[in-house]
Amino acid sequence: MAKVFEKKELIKKSEDFSGWYTDVILKAKLADYAPVRGCMVFRPYGFAIWENIQKNLNSMIEKAGVKNAYFPLFIPYSFLKKEKEHVKGFSPELAVVTHGGGKKLVEPLVVRPTSETIMYAMFARWIKSWRDLPLLTNQWCNVVRWERRTYLFLRTMEFLWQEGHTCHATEEGAKKEALRALRMYQDFDEKTLAIPVLVGEKSESEKFPGAKKTYTVEALMPDGKVLQCGTSHELGQNFSKPFDIKFHNKRGELQYVWQTSWGMSTRIIGALIMIHGDDSGLILPPKIAPIQVAIIPILEKEAAQNKKILAFCSKIKEDLENKGMKVELDARRQYSPGWKFNEWELKGVPLRAEIGKKELKGNYIKVVRRDTGIDSRFKIRDSRFKIQKLLDEVQKNLYKRAEKTLKENTHKVDDYKEFKKAMKEKRGFLWAFWCENPKCEKKIKEETKATTRLLPFGAKKQKGKCIYCGKQAQHLWLFAKSY
Repeated sequence: MAKVFEKKELIKKSEDFSGWYTDVILKAKLADYAPVRGCMVFRPYGFAIWENIQKNLNSMIEKAGVKNAYFPLFIPYSFLKKEKEHVKGFSPELAVVTHGGGKKLVEPLVVRPTSETIMYAMFARWIKSWRDLPLLTNQWCNVVRWERRTYLFLRTMEFLWQEGHTCHATEEGAKKEALRALRMYQDFDEKTLAIPVLVGEKSESEKFPGAKKTYTVEALMPDGKVLQCGTSHELGQNFSKPFDIKFHNKRGELQYVWQTSWGMSTRIIGALIMIHGDDSGLILPPKIAPIQVAIIPILEKEAAQNKKILAFCSKIKEDLENKGMKVELDARRQYSPGWKFNEWELKGVPLRAEIGKKELKGNYIKVVRRDTGIDSRFKIRDSRFKIQKLLDEVQKNLYKRAEKTLKENTHKVDDYKEFKKAMKEKRGFLWAFWCENPKCEKKIKEETKATTRLLPFGAKKQKGKCIYCGKQAQHLWLFAKSY
């Protein structure tokens, strides 16, 4: 006889967004706090989501001709000093090893905050001729940044990511690659994760330390803040010169390479949680969900009847898996069907199939959508087609809902008082003229905590007044508070 378990109530998303976010992560068993301050442990379900992200994105990376490699976790401290802006940007976040094997090291080692420097020391060995270019490299790894304030998935001292690093014979080739990577992230975010995004170029003060230009993918969260969901950088020759990465061109001339770097991290899981989740927990887009369909048998007291129901469920599971779907048959006897419904809702499984004696007798299946709660019934012979169609509908609906939120919370403002009020109350993306003077940008950040998020590609020059100083401005920039 199944035991009845009380549902673990979640903090309401509408009442305490931050508390709800953490509550969902812990109760859905995505992650937990580690014994080390600022670090987190991926639990199997949370890591399965990351593995699906990795699998899907890695396929796109490989199709672009980029090869995976792996470089050391430890970087000689002197390497970071070779590019002044780079070391200045990362110095406050560095974890430095000064002793090893019981002895003081001759040179301190940095636990990688990013891998430009260790990679580029190797690239200088490997690249000699134009025939060695382009060099297209990516690695999946962990990095460490000594954060003061941490937040599960969004900001932890250690996190997982992929970082692509490429070398090219021309500046044009590097720019083309940087933009390709950016569009890859945009395509992945929108089509696989069902997250609508805005893309463009970062301001000088917001770009990656050491980059010539930084391009960004930005997404709006339900609380009005934004999250960076992928970045791509034109590095110019800012690293190739100090690291002496040179090649002989077709005319035999010795030249420095042009470089790019680009990356996406596990903070994207935080975006998935915030954008698609509700008061009942996660709602995962089918394309990234570790389990797309959870089959729940509604068992009876009679053993012979239950045997038939379970066999019926197993056959449906097999048929759906043969169609390429990810299916879980929850045949646990220690939990009631109601408890299981709540658990799979909490975990965000896109579809729930309920199968009992009625379904067995009628040879049909009942399926409930996680995003809408609407249930459908159809004959088993139609199950493969109908369930795949429902998964496609859930994927599209999640994107449409998030897109609606983005549009409703993106506004143009002309007055600084209006700007400050918006950032204090409902936040969101704000279009505003900015004179592109870093002093105004800094003052806006100090007074409102809002930063310039991006200037859209192909932004037309317009006549306007800077939202802060009132001087002439030529472009509308997107401002927002960010995580």
